Amino acid sequence: MTALKEVCVENKKNKLRHNEYYGTQEMFDKLYERSKKGHKFRNLLEKITSRENILLAYRTIKNNAGSKTSGLNNKTITDIAQWDTEYIIEYVRNRLEYYIPQPVRRVYIPKPDGRKRPLGIPTIEDRLIQQSIKQVLEPICEAKFYNHSYGFRPNRSTKHAIARCMRLVNRSKLYFTVDVDIKGFFDNVDHGKLMKQLWTMGIQDKNLISILGRLLKAEIEGEGIPTKGTPQGGIISPLLANVVLNELDWWISNQWETFKTDHNYNNDSNKYRALKESNMKQMHIVRYADDFKIFCKDYETASKIKIAVCKWLKERLNLEVSKKKTKITNLKSSYSKFLGIKFKVFQRANKYIIKSRITKETKSRLAYKLKKQIKVIQKENTQKQIAKLNSMILGMQNYYSMATLVSHDFREIAFKVNRALENRLWASLSEKGNESNLYKKLYSEYNSKPYYVAGLRIFPISAVKTDPPMNFSQEICDYTVKGRKKIHKRLKNVSPYILNYLVENPIKGETIEYNDNRISRYSGQNGCCYITGKPLLIGDIECHHKKPRCKGGKDNYRNLILISKNIHKLIHAKNQETIQKYLNKVNKMYFDNKALSKLNKFRSKVGNECIKIV
Repeated sequence: MTALKEVCVENKKNKLRHNEYYGTQEMFDKLYERSKKGHKFRNLLEKITSRENILLAYRTIKNNAGSKTSGLNNKTITDIAQWDTEYIIEYVRNRLEYYIPQPVRRVYIPKPDGRKRPLGIPTIEDRLIQQSIKQVLEPICEAKFYNHSYGFRPNRSTKHAIARCMRLVNRSKLYFTVDVDIKGFFDNVDHGKLMKQLWTMGIQDKNLISILGRLLKAEIEGEGIPTKGTPQGGIISPLLANVVLNELDWWISNQWETFKTDHNYNNDSNKYRALKESNMKQMHIVRYADDFKIFCKDYETASKIKIAVCKWLKERLNLEVSKKKTKITNLKSSYSKFLGIKFKVFQRANKYIIKSRITKETKSRLAYKLKKQIKVIQKENTQKQIAKLNSMILGMQNYYSMATLVSHDFREIAFKVNRALENRLWASLSEKGNESNLYKKLYSEYNSKPYYVAGLRIFPISAVKTDPPMNFSQEICDYTVKGRKKIHKRLKNVSPYILNYLVENPIKGETIEYNDNRISRYSGQNGCCYITGKPLLIGDIECHHKKPRCKGGKDNYRNLILISKNIHKLIHAKNQETIQKYLNKVNKMYFDNKALSKLNKFRSKVGNECIKIV
């Protein structure tokens, strides 16, 4: 498993662990199960404002890289981290009694085609509230979402979307695609229609619907109050966008895949065989956010569904499509683009198979990013910047390895980038240096020209092989026991009972960051004392700052450790009699020379002399 895949898997596990920390998993499971059965939810605010859900929301946004981006009030997660645990809970509850969102900061980020995409950045306080709402809405919506929409959904990715496309072409022999481009989708979502869609899904809490309506109409810096759209940048916007287009997914699906027949067939194969003998036209939709394709058997079907979809989007969702970008593609003669990949079918023997490449625009963008980092290295020739370049190369290779002809494309990128590397870093290049363990693991079999800068070898850009993407397993689900088994393995040494105790009994007067990281530390240390490795028990768990607060130590995760009471006393004890008293109390089975060395390390940090045991 590559390093990037390992990070993604760990992030999925972390999400489930977080749910367990605060005992919210059971609540989410029930919401999902009841939604599957068509339940109408009329008291969701009670769940949204529950203590556990709010604390989970804080933990989630704290781990989000965007938490350090400020809104119009210039506050970030660092400011909220200083709040008392009880205060943050009351804050969210009080705001939601009559919710009035704070103004949204408007920023623009460049798009690959040179245009700029508008983003709306809510204040960190409003992001906390949006996260609290999203956590409760997501399991309800997930139970109603179509199987083959992949954007901004738990456990799904762009690779799953590409894998689905490949399957429809290779297995189902659907060689015509309808590519539909919605004009400014996120900026043109109809608020009224969205509220009705949420109601139809079973979200019938009038107070919550009212809050969501006000949230959508949050004033945008320099633009005033919007009358439509779900601003990109808001935590809940991707979920609401999926709600809007979910109706389209099911409309297309009901034309063939989920079409209800009068006769009950034993399996789908028999059903589809019967449909093929009728006048029904086979079609399948694959969607990632507002980017989607419809796969068809022939040009006639593609032509009809293209006209029907454009009309449906206008009449049902009040959305316009770009006539220039909305087109039909015959995969036997032309490439079709999707998520930075282009694919086409080629004849091999008596059959057609799909081959995919990176799009021309994407290759140019990747080369530009790498050359930009080389310019940085030209000014700052350090191992840190070389490591960043290697990280960028590895990330690009991991993502685009789903293309069947990825090696050809990365050779083209390497040709451009290596020329820039030799021209800009000629004075720094060396024929000798160190190869990281990761380099040896991933690139040892490649015989590529070596480039050493600042003593480190740069990862070879062209050294990449295709890694066919796997289809998403529909059994995977965050909200069922069976679904979680595929993505989550419970920590063996962590007691759910003690975890729950830590959640229910925060240290009074401490910041929410302190209490939240206290829980994380228990899990991260597998429920054992950091110094001795002895299992921690209720009543014998204390939190220690590696760097004392008096010396500027913070409440962040890395500065905290969990230890037993006696060990904590030994770290701070100065009197020899006191030291001996607690040495006699510690369990000798766990207190060996290694533990003593660790203990003395922390005594030194607080300004105490090392303990010597004769």
